[in-house]
Amino acid sequence: MLDAQYAALGVPDDHGGFAQFVVDGVSDEQWKAIGPLPRQHGILAAMLHDATPERLADVRKDPRFGGWPSAHPDLVDFLGLPIRDGDEVLGALFLANKNCEKPAGGCGFTADDEELLGILAQHAAIALTNARLYERSRELTIAEERSRLAHELHDAVSQKLFSLRLTAQAATALVDRDPARAKGELHQVATLAAEAADELRAAVVELRPAALEEDGLVATLRTQIQVLDRAHGARVTFTGRGVKALPAAQEEAMLRVAQEALHNALRHSGADHVDVTLHRRGSGTVLRITDDGGGFDPRTVRRAGRHLGLVSMRDRASGTGGRLTVRSAPGEGTTIEMEVPGG
Repeated sequence: MLDAQYAALGVPDDHGGFAQFVVDGVSDEQWKAIGPLPRQHGILAAMLHDATPERLADVRKDPRFGGWPSAHPDLVDFLGLPIRDGDEVLGALFLANKNCEKPAGGCGFTADDEELLGILAQHAAIALTNARLYERSRELTIAEERSRLAHELHDAVSQKLFSLRLTAQAATALVDRDPARAKGELHQVATLAAEAADELRAAVVELRPAALEEDGLVATLRTQIQVLDRAHGARVTFTGRGVKALPAAQEEAMLRVAQEALHNALRHSGADHVDVTLHRRGSGTVLRITDDGGGFDPRTVRRAGRHLGLVSMRDRASGTGGRLTVRSAPGEGTTIEMEVPGG
């Protein structure tokens, strides 16, 4: 819109420099030759502190100009505006070398250009604020999920240890009547208690936030299912085949659906085995959670939907362009399948 040869967006870090610096008009080869991100770099970094617009006929003559790396293109006329949310500087927009005839000794960028860039800066402030809020929301969601899994682990291991304690008490009662049998029972109790403690330690070590952005959906599902398999009496398995990275919203929706379905199967179905698969089908990706539990009557889906969270799972699926299907019958287990395009 402003017909500039070069443009950049800088986002500050917590140390007076730039955490991110995105450029336009510079080739990948040039950018690689220029070197690392600018740190405390002359007028660019100064704008993160002063938070005032700058319109210069020749940026190289500004007293704050500290020179460019040798591979950096020459910049002359310059327009920079801070991106602000109230008094906080979220970043800065920079333009250089307007493609026009410059007035003698003047800047090619005009007051109208500055006003137009100011409007863009306001939109950028909204986008950056929303990105921050999304990241904070994601962190809270991860913390909540970590807490939920921790509670499940605590409950599962506590139940096992409680059973072991009862078994030990029963063995104690056998000491006078059948010492040999009591001794064998106590050895078994000690072995099971040691196994339970090992499982708890291993699960706690593996318990970590669902880092979809870092690990991807397949790795995140595999880790969480390994933890659940150790924490519950039911066998929980996972298979992921040929699935490529999906858009972030789809991966998050699939993860949440899997978590809800697994929670239902492990807490309410009485299943001995829960199997989770993630695979390609045609041009889409399918997540399937199957259990061999008690199942339910699909004709009562409205009541079951409230109980099993099916409404929220369907909303998550449809919200990312996918669909959710549920197959179940009393005594025949349940299969929940979510399909999204892509992958």
